Amino acid sequence: MKVQLISVTPDAEKVIEKAARTCYMSHGRITKDSHAAFIKRLIGAGHLSVLEHATATFSLEGVSRALTHQLVRHRLCSYSQQSQRYVREDNFQWVVPPDINKDEKLKKEYNQCMEYLRDRYSSFLKNGLKAEDARFILPNACCTNIVFSANFRQLRHTIALRGSSKAQWEIRDLFMKITLLMKEVAPNCFFDFNIDTEKNVIQTGGADV
Repeated sequence: MKVQLISVTPDAEKVIEKAARTCYMSHGRITKDSHAAFIKRLIGAGHLSVLEHATATFSLEGVSRALTHQLVRHRLCSYSQQSQRYVREDNFQWVVPPDINKDEKLKKEYNQCMEYLRDRYSSFLKNGLKAEDARFILPNACCTNIVFSANFRQLRHTIALRGSSKAQWEIRDLFMKITLLMKEVAPNCFFDFNIDTEKNVIQTGGADV
């Protein structure tokens, strides 16, 4: 899995502060560093709509279709995904779940199954079947690439959901990476998310996300 932050609102936290201070007509209180404490107070108070003024765009490579099926359920995001209709999958790679990967017998059977599907897919294409129809046998494990954009409020919501121990391992790993990226570029907007490396989950500070 490769996760790249390819775009983020310039001076995102300053933009959020200016938008939020419009609500209170307190622009005169803006200083060089005033956004930090102000944004944390907004989050603590549950005033989260102002976070929608900033957005981030991510490029994901080598994730499974199982992951993207879950990801696109977050409807307030925008998505552009690799097409299986227009892009041939003759040499598709696949994701192996950890519980399968640690069992040699299961891993062998799993990989044999993937190889069989890849061979059948290629055979269908060679025999004249269109890729748009051959794709029906491609597995959820098939690797794909996707770009998605979300505003900061939606990102906070999604991180809280998908960083939970109840989330599936792959999408949880994804949002752990996203959390680290967002804490770098907008630390005050994501200050209350902490990664527990022992439990492999994202813990929240209790704010309404």
